Amino acid sequence: MPKATQRVRCTWSLGVSDAYQAYHDREWGVPVRDDRRQFEFLVLEGAQAGLSWSTVLHKRDGYRDAFADFDPEKVARFNQRKIESLLKNPAIIRNRLKVNSAVTNARAFLDLIEVEDSFSDYIWSFVDGRPVQNRWKSDSQVPATSPISDALSKDLKQRGFKFVGTTIIYAHMQATGLVNDHVVGCYRHRECRKLA
Repeated sequence: MPKATQRVRCTWSLGVSDAYQAYHDREWGVPVRDDRRQFEFLVLEGAQAGLSWSTVLHKRDGYRDAFADFDPEKVARFNQRKIESLLKNPAIIRNRLKVNSAVTNARAFLDLIEVEDSFSDYIWSFVDGRPVQNRWKSDSQVPATSPISDALSKDLKQRGFKFVGTTIIYAHMQATGLVNDHVVGCYRHRECRKLA
């Protein structure tokens, strides 16, 4: 019998966990045009700073519970007592700066929506509303930042957001499909191109 053809994937997604591979296969690079999902990734990418994405991904359900299912209006109302309780919650990354930044960012997120109507429309405007389609041949070619992430990071910081450095923002862009950084040999590259 002939061998079943295995799907080729970005090498970063291999051998970590089933959940990590499922994230690569189903979410990474898929265009997100929903404000609440954008806020979710903003919180999670900020939490990742200095850690592996695998660590954050495995705590995602804990974050969902702790951060009101990523409802920015509810998170913006978190007071100091709520923040102190979050810092005792083992289901999330208990870093004071990161927890505080999630609350700060929820408030900045709502302020931005007051001006721009939609966070999603705002962030997508940095790529003219369509995903950047890169054609990397290997994971080693994929950059950690770009001129677009530099500009977006700078603008978010000016609007009061925290933990939005250019590397974090580029990772956010990859996760939410503003940029298709699946390598060309990965089966998801073509699939994500069709989602543009």
